[in-house]
Amino acid sequence: MDRVRVDKWLWAARFAKTRSAATDLVLAGHVKVGGERVKPAREVTPGDTVEIRLGTVRRVVVVTELADRRGPAKVAATLYQETPESREERERLTLERRLARPPGADLGARPTKQERRRLDALRRGRRWR
Repeated sequence: MDRVRVDKWLWAARFAKTRSAATDLVLAGHVKVGGERVKPAREVTPGDTVEIRLGTVRRVVVVTELADRRGPAKVAATLYQETPESREERERLTLERRLARPPGADLGARPTKQERRRLDALRRGRRWR
């Protein structure tokens, strides 16, 4: 096997759960091979550089082996090698997310029953005691 479709390879390398999800990923423009956007039928060979954007995470990997069937995760991990720059960027983003305050942290504690009644009265335009 000299070449494999990029959508099949993404599925086999476990970047997408299903083949159709891998195809959608490529069609949405989240996958670049050699720095340019590709179609799902584009074939990859060992040595190709593939850039994959999954949500906010951008991964740049070099294809080391080919597979057109999905296998165990240990086998899938041998199909590519992530570039050091990509790994550092991904780890930095993970650390930033971990250190960031969760949404709603600045809202404070939940209002008491009395505070809630005051808020409701304020919203209705009435005065409360």
